[in-house]
Amino acid sequence: MPKTAAELHDYLASLGIEVKTVTHPPLFTVADSQNLRGEIAGGHTKNLFLKDKKDNFFLVTVEEDAIVDLKTIHTVIGAASKVSFGKPEKLMEYLGLIPGSVSVLGAVNDSEHKVSIILDEALMRP
Repeated sequence: MPKTAAELHDYLASLGIEVKTVTHPPLFTVADSQNLRGEIAGGHTKNLFLKDKKDNFFLVTVEEDAIVDLKTIHTVIGAASKVSFGKPEKLMEYLGLIPGSVSVLGAVNDSEHKVSIILDEALMRP
C-alpha cells in the first residue's frame, strides 16, 4: 500500500527534511509542468519509468530540458536490453504512483527494491 501524503511528510520530517506541498493536477509532459512555473520554486525534472526485456525497472530522473535517447539509455543505466516505458500497473505496484504523478519520492514505496533509481549527474550540480 503506498504511503499517504501525511505518511510521506512524516517520513521526510524524520529525516530532517522540510516539506512544502503544492497540489496540482497530474502532469504528463514538461510543457504541462511549465504552466506551474510561477507556483513551484526550485529545479524541475522529468521522470521516466522504464523497463528492459528482463523486467528490470528503472526510474530515471533528469533535468526537464535534458534530451533522453531511449534507444541508447540502456547502456548508461545498466539495463539488460533496450528499454520501453513501464506499464501503469507496475508503476503503481512498485512505486505507488500513477502516470502524471511520477516522482523520485515514489521510491519510499519500493520496499522490495524492484526499481533502480537513476538520478542524472546534472541534478547534483549547484
